Amino acid sequence: MAADPQLLGRAGAHASRGVSADGAAGRNLERVARMINPGGWAVEDERPIATLLGSCVAVCLYDPKLRLAGMNHFLLPGGSRRHVNDDDTVLHGDYAMEVLRNAMFARGASEDRLVAKAFGGGNVVNAIHMAIGTRNAEFARQWLQREGIPLLADDMGGSWSRKVVLDPLTGDAFCRRGAVHQPEAISMANAENAYEKELLKRGAAPTAREKKIELF
Repeated sequence: MAADPQLLGRAGAHASRGVSADGAAGRNLERVARMINPGGWAVEDERPIATLLGSCVAVCLYDPKLRLAGMNHFLLPGGSRRHVNDDDTVLHGDYAMEVLRNAMFARGASEDRLVAKAFGGGNVVNAIHMAIGTRNAEFARQWLQREGIPLLADDMGGSWSRKVVLDPLTGDAFCRRGAVHQPEAISMANAENAYEKELLKRGAAPTAREKKIELF
C-alpha cells in the first residue's frame, strides 16, 4: 500500500505493532526533538529524538521502567562489494550498536528490560549502492536477535525516505515515509553518501577509537 508522505506512521495493522499513526502528535514532538545525523546517536529521558533516513538504519532502544530512550543512525560501508557476514564491515555495525547500548547502560538501563524498534534501510535511488539498505536492515534484525533484544516494531526496506521521531516518555515511535525526490530526502541521501565515503576512506576496519568499545 502506498504511504501518505504527510502521515506519521503507517495505518492499520502496522500502527498496532508499535509505530504510531497519530500524525499531529508526531509533528508536535518533531518540533522539539534532538536531531541526530548519519553516524550519530543520542540517549534521552525527556526530549524526543529524531532522524531522517534513506538507506541507513536507526535502531531505537527503550527501557520502559526508566522511560529511557536511545537512537542511532548507521550503515554498513561497502555496498554490494561486501556481505553482511564480512567481519570488518560488520564491526562498524557492531560498534554503532554497542555505543548506543553502553550509553543506555550508563544511564541505568537494564539489559533484560531493553526493547527495540527499527527503521530505514530503504533502497533509495540516491544511495551509492541500491542494495545497501537491504543489508543494513538485515544486519539490524540479526544483531537484535543475536543479543536477545525483542524487536517490537519496524518499518524497513522499500524505496522511501523516512523521518523517525522517538518519544522517551511513552516509548512511542512515529515514522513518516517520504518520496525520495523531495528536497529533504535528497539532502539526506547526500549526507548518508558522505558518511559512507568517510567510513570507506578510513578503511574497512573500525578505527583505533572504535575498537576500544566493549563488545559483549
